[in-house]
Amino acid sequence: MVAFRKKESKDTPEQLKRATAAKPWWRNPVINRRAWTWEDSHKISHSGAWWQHAIIYQVSPWSFMDSDHNGVGDLQGILSKMDYIASLGVDAIWLCPIFEAAMDDFGYDVTGMLDVDPLFGSLDDFDTLLDVAHSLGLKLLIDQVWNHTSHKHPWFVESRKSRDNPRADWYVWADSPDECSPPNNWVSAFMGKSAWEWDPHREQYYFYNFLPSQPELNWHNPDVVDAILKRAKFWLDRGVDGFRLDAVNFYIHDAELRDNPPRPEGAPQPEGVDPDNPMVDYEFKYNFCRPENLDLLKPIRELVDQYPGVVTLGEVTLCEDSVALSSQYVDGRDRLHMTYNSALLIDESMTADLMRRTMKRVQKHFTHGGQCWMVGNHDYGRLRSRWTGTDINGQPYTAEFYQMMAAVLLSLPGAFCLYQGDELGLPEAQIPKDIPEDEIKDPFGKALYPMVPGRDGSRTPMPWVGDAPNCGFTPAEKPWLPIPKRHVSLAVDVQNRDPDSHLNTWRRLLHWRKQQPALIAGSFELLDTDDPLFGFIREYAEQRLLCLFNISNEKIVYELKQYGACDPAQNLGFDFHKIGDRLELPPFGVFFANLPLS
Repeated sequence: MVAFRKKESKDTPEQLKRATAAKPWWRNPVINRRAWTWEDSHKISHSGAWWQHAIIYQVSPWSFMDSDHNGVGDLQGILSKMDYIASLGVDAIWLCPIFEAAMDDFGYDVTGMLDVDPLFGSLDDFDTLLDVAHSLGLKLLIDQVWNHTSHKHPWFVESRKSRDNPRADWYVWADSPDECSPPNNWVSAFMGKSAWEWDPHREQYYFYNFLPSQPELNWHNPDVVDAILKRAKFWLDRGVDGFRLDAVNFYIHDAELRDNPPRPEGAPQPEGVDPDNPMVDYEFKYNFCRPENLDLLKPIRELVDQYPGVVTLGEVTLCEDSVALSSQYVDGRDRLHMTYNSALLIDESMTADLMRRTMKRVQKHFTHGGQCWMVGNHDYGRLRSRWTGTDINGQPYTAEFYQMMAAVLLSLPGAFCLYQGDELGLPEAQIPKDIPEDEIKDPFGKALYPMVPGRDGSRTPMPWVGDAPNCGFTPAEKPWLPIPKRHVSLAVDVQNRDPDSHLNTWRRLLHWRKQQPALIAGSFELLDTDDPLFGFIREYAEQRLLCLFNISNEKIVYELKQYGACDPAQNLGFDFHKIGDRLELPPFGVFFANLPLS
């Protein structure tokens, strides 16, 4: 158990007396998540579901905990740390790929979809993990890699044998237009060169969006779709609570194989991709992000809807406008339940104005809900690498800034994906400072380093015990990726002992959030505040919650008279000074208060 120390409040004696009196019922509510309803922007009522405002903890089996002493994490390792995950106060786990794979790309190059790779354990281990998660009140979502397979997958092995075998058109094959050039100008997202690979067996090119060892499945072929859905059913029948769909906007390509238009000089840059990546030289029009891709969501949703409570979460990050496109993927009951996008993956210093612009943009497009926030994961770096790493004055962000951002992120409407280690405030590992160049594992990083840093920086193992070898992650001589020295002082056991640590700040906020109906199921009203104050009101049933954030390194003063009586939330670890209607917030200060109902 972790004890949380109460911070001294700076409220007046009268306010302290009121705060310590009998708590209103909403402080310890029982929310029937099957029964609650919410209104969209068109004032249409919808029934609530567990996933709509869920906090989903992303776990990478590679880097969470090693139980078999080989330097790589595994399912038994995750099982040994389930008490830790439960202690955070999250609602669900997103488990990165555990399937049989060639392991050229972190398990996202599957060779089979119906079994667990021996590197991670067995199906029995998975079933145990699922049972334990459910016993702890946690949902379990698993990654599904349906856009491509490994070139070692039996389907591709058969497909490349000839042009007339039963699986000849399960992948995307094409002839050269002139016997020496690729079929068109499509560029790989990972390799920075042609997305076509010559295959001497068939004497044709095959298409890949990521690695040459990851040929694209041909979703124009209904047999491929049927085969994918059968494999999805296998996991649904085992009792999983949902799927995270990898690269869901990449499933289908232009059947005519038309060239992508060159990106005009001065045109807006696409989202979810490094501006130095050669693929941005062309508009994302024909090899992925196709409008007909939306039609492929219907059979997926039809299958999943046969399993009550199961959710689909789509990755829609790499595209011209990720917010607009991802909203289309959840528009209607025959598409996905949720998507995450690049809304906050912005190379711009964090300000109140940036948050207001972001919220207006998201609210404009996600009129029926379905937004899932993401600021760090295995592909896009850590939370601490966001927003240039410095404020508008060029100063590095402080610990208080990141604790404030935790409060912001957990207060926004929609779901949120929390990547393992971000709750510890881990900085991203650097190459070659933390990871020598000859130890880069990420194929994307190898291909484009040093122009693009790759993804190893956010994939280093979890530091569990600060003074143990390899921070307690593995008893092996060497983990699969080095653990940065900077992570030692941020280990779980070190932060457990500090009630004001980054870890315990996240815990406090997560557990408090569960008790706030307005944050679990409430509407969102953006306030017209001046910089550097970012504010909004969340409201549901008998709770109306004011949320204010000072996104600056200077003290600010704000008048609360317009809101009526304010009952401030206590013991969250954030200082404030309130006298009457005058609120003083310190640098990166946070203020939550219950308001009279509107």
